[in-house]
Amino acid sequence: MNLGLKGKRAIITGASRGIGKACALALAAEGAEVCITARNQKLLAEIQNDINSSLGKCIFVVADLTEISECKKVVDYCNNNYGGIDILINVAGAAGGGDILDLSAESITDALSLKSYGYLRMSQLVVPYMKKNHWGRVVNIAGAAGVSPNRANIPTSVANAMVLNTTRALSDAVSKDGILVNVICPGITNTERARDIQKVRVDKEGVNIEELLIQLGESLPAGRIAEPDEIANVACFLSSEVCSYVFGSSIYMDGGSRRSTP
Repeated sequence: MNLGLKGKRAIITGASRGIGKACALALAAEGAEVCITARNQKLLAEIQNDINSSLGKCIFVVADLTEISECKKVVDYCNNNYGGIDILINVAGAAGGGDILDLSAESITDALSLKSYGYLRMSQLVVPYMKKNHWGRVVNIAGAAGVSPNRANIPTSVANAMVLNTTRALSDAVSKDGILVNVICPGITNTERARDIQKVRVDKEGVNIEELLIQLGESLPAGRIAEPDEIANVACFLSSEVCSYVFGSSIYMDGGSRRSTP
């Protein structure tokens, strides 16, 4: 299937590793010109080299998307180099945890600042470029915690809940301009961050990280956790010309663990 991504100009945030990196590689493999951003220059440079040497065209910008000026820097750099912006995939932003009984309000503010506000600012900045061509795609990545709060994940849950609601509202605002806005909600995925999160348990229980991830996967209907490439494949579809009638939708990729419909 030809996804129609060849020559499309895409920004991927949080692209230095994990799902963001997988999205950048997948889009480049489909012929998109990608602009990747994160805070780690070394990792971004390595990905740029990988893409430019074998897949296609990649540029990168080191940026902290908690600042509106940094968001604008990324958008301007992509536009100046590629002459426009067709696709935005928002991945940047990892929130900490903490028990609800001891949680500080600042931890929620921090989670909102990078993930929720960063997604909103980046989307607002790219929409004018997409309107010019009456075509655009915005894909947000928001963990399934947005609809599954527990006593230990409120910062993550609140940030992702805002992303879910922002996705729907933005979709309503720009759908008539040929811009599709959707969100993917992954469950546990085999990323560096997932390993970082489980490190406390690994150290406490003295278990092997690989065995722990297998155990966590076996508890899901899917029988395993997701791979970043699997999330990226769906992001590619939602970014494509083939995706023409998906508006403001939340795509849950949680291995079947979700049991309620918000």
